[in-house]
Amino acid sequence: MRHQTLLHDKFQESLASVLPITIIVLLLCFTVAPIPNNMLVSFLMGAVLLIVGMAFFTLGADTAMTPIGTKVGSCITKSRKIWMIVFVSFLLGVIITISEPDLQVLANQVPNIPNAALIGTVALGVGIFLVIAMLRILFGISLNILLIGFYIVVFLMAMFVPKNFWAVAFDSGGVTTGPMTVPFIMALGVGVSAIRSDRHAGNDSFGLVALCSIGPILAVLVLGLLYPSEAAYTPVEIPEMENSQEMIMLFVHGLPHYAKEVAIALAPIVAFFFLFNAFYIKMPKKPLISISVGLLFTYLGLLLFLTGVNVGFMPVGNYIGKMIGSKEFNWILLPIAMLIGYFIVKAEPAVHVLNKQVEDLTAGSIPARAMELSLSIGVASSLGLAMIRVLTGISVMYFLIPGYVLALGLSFFAPKIFTSIAFDSGGVASGPMTATFLLPFAMGACEAIGGPERIVSDAFGVVAMVAMTPLITIQLLGVEYKFRTRKEREARARVQAKLEAYADDDIIEL
Repeated sequence: MRHQTLLHDKFQESLASVLPITIIVLLLCFTVAPIPNNMLVSFLMGAVLLIVGMAFFTLGADTAMTPIGTKVGSCITKSRKIWMIVFVSFLLGVIITISEPDLQVLANQVPNIPNAALIGTVALGVGIFLVIAMLRILFGISLNILLIGFYIVVFLMAMFVPKNFWAVAFDSGGVTTGPMTVPFIMALGVGVSAIRSDRHAGNDSFGLVALCSIGPILAVLVLGLLYPSEAAYTPVEIPEMENSQEMIMLFVHGLPHYAKEVAIALAPIVAFFFLFNAFYIKMPKKPLISISVGLLFTYLGLLLFLTGVNVGFMPVGNYIGKMIGSKEFNWILLPIAMLIGYFIVKAEPAVHVLNKQVEDLTAGSIPARAMELSLSIGVASSLGLAMIRVLTGISVMYFLIPGYVLALGLSFFAPKIFTSIAFDSGGVASGPMTATFLLPFAMGACEAIGGPERIVSDAFGVVAMVAMTPLITIQLLGVEYKFRTRKEREARARVQAKLEAYADDDIIEL
């Protein structure tokens, strides 16, 4: 009964998230970017699978991934053994990253690097930086110092790497923190921070995603020194469908492929948890069954979600981008992309997980609605900047360097918890919807405007832009929150001072 109620709520949430972007795409199809009927029906089927898949996935995240992360984090910290914390954190970082569906999608679209090499390198980067993030929580190291130091290293290293790798490297940082990684890593941080008794422990549980996003950037930059800077890019293939039967078969053939992919991705996590539980946690039977059911929900949700976005959304995104990019008034890419960006972040599964955890851990002082609005504005801005790159060919670094300088500068003025949440939000906002719809959209536009040779240099980087702008908007929210609370405190102090100025007799007379 509990699962049924929760599932109903999740269905309502996912419907509210996916419906706006579906309506926007339909409006584009009926106006500036007409598409074949079969492709339109395929898109609608993908939307249905997306809604159902997101509902099951978020339910699974609540009932399985979050409890697993919290239990494992708490257990390894209670051991008080640094080596165990380091080893388990590294192992989990690698395992979770390999299972991340966003990374699989990006790897398939990068021409320069073999899939296994890219995924393996990114996984190692996440594993190393998850260890750093855990040690930061345990020893109370300032997040600001680590972020500034590591980003300086990132931009210095980029000077020695071919330009074509810049966008891919930053995109890797964005896609790594997706629907699998975020709930697990954030819960892991909550479990570890719970061991500390100081008042800053809860705030320090944020920032894990932020640090784990840096590892892949550095790892791929290193990889860029080992592979040729130029490679032939194969544009996205638009499947040809003669009739509705062929369209249905695309989904039928896609399901076994993604069923295997999700099973392989989840298997290491499931195996690790049950082994770890058998030897260390030793949970009672009832919560263990609940987690097992949650893992099934997670599997089913990811299967439907990936099938929907890859079969239904990706080809349509590429086709619409190509259609609009080929028009004389292709400048409308900018407002269209901003509108899509505003709503598409609502469809990211990990965003819902983050917003809920932020509201819970801050006792409602940072409402989920404020987080959602700030993220939507940030992603809309980033998509506008990304389309400027598509239209003009401006290097991604002309946006990333000033953006990160501003974000790191704001960290000195915004409350620490807002800085941690902001840098976490950057990784969360750039999820599977970005990799499977917005990136193909930018690729299609790039191909129409400047040919396939521009795709690697100008289309890639969309994910990086989406990951950057929330760092600014969330911290601006923090500065506004800090200013508002200060004014409220000052107003209360003035009232209190006036009351204290009256003698007891004066108060009685009143």
